[in-house]
Amino acid sequence: MTELLHTLCALVDAGKVPHAILLHEEDGGGAVPLALKFLEHLFGEQEGGKISKLIHPDVHFVFPTVSSSKACLPAWRSLVLEHPRFRQEDLTAALGIEGKTAIIAVAEAKEILSTLSLSALEGGYRAVLMYLPEKMNADAANRLLKMVEEPPAMTQFVFVTHAPEKVLPTIVSRCQRYRVMPGAGGASDSANPEFAAILRALLDAAVARDLPALLSASDRVAALPSRENVAEFCRYASAQLRQLFLLQQGLAALQGPQAAQLSPYVSALPKPFPRKALAAFDRALLLTGRNVNLKLVFTELAGSLYRNG
Repeated sequence: MTELLHTLCALVDAGKVPHAILLHEEDGGGAVPLALKFLEHLFGEQEGGKISKLIHPDVHFVFPTVSSSKACLPAWRSLVLEHPRFRQEDLTAALGIEGKTAIIAVAEAKEILSTLSLSALEGGYRAVLMYLPEKMNADAANRLLKMVEEPPAMTQFVFVTHAPEKVLPTIVSRCQRYRVMPGAGGASDSANPEFAAILRALLDAAVARDLPALLSASDRVAALPSRENVAEFCRYASAQLRQLFLLQQGLAALQGPQAAQLSPYVSALPKPFPRKALAAFDRALLLTGRNVNLKLVFTELAGSLYRNG
């Protein structure tokens, strides 16, 4: 992460900073504190203290809620200041919206457009830091598109995403993309041990083509304490499968605890497996949010993993 921060700061120093940046992290990977450090450097030393405390009047935060980001800003500030490497489930807990569908609605896009139409209160840069742009509905994303494409002078967008493939492609195409690799202490190095154990059971059973074992492991997912826990497991598994895909393609190297978690499967599973398994987990995540019977959802997932293992 330090290397990426140096890269971004060097762009600022050279006067070549892109007006829209998309940071792709695994859940809890530290992209939000990295983005704040970048904005501190962009705004300058005198303004940096306000940014680090999340109180700069020209830095606007947008994140998925069931109301509005502005209404939830105190909870956001407390979470980011106390737990900079927070996970998505930490945010829903901080906002008190566990089990509810949080989105970035069109009203948020209208608020951004209205805010950025005004002069900067401090007379310098203005910035929007959006956490999880993949949670924007289509109307919100399309309203924001023109502003991202041609922002006013001294306006900076920073998007932090866990799933860039789910962000409106026309927005992604207008951003400079950077991968925030998991670092020491990041979420991928300190994952929920129960999640890690369940994923190992699923992958081991897929390798062995053991359908009863797959069904048993899928039952463990369905039995997690809440639908939000189930959804978080799906996001965790998807992040691991993306990493497995990169490893099998020779596009990444194993580091830290991920080495023990994923190395047995690099050669044991066929190369099409991660992509097909990702599609299965995406479907399971969608159905989890629609209150479909979880045992049925994950029995279907087990069948998919069995066919593709």
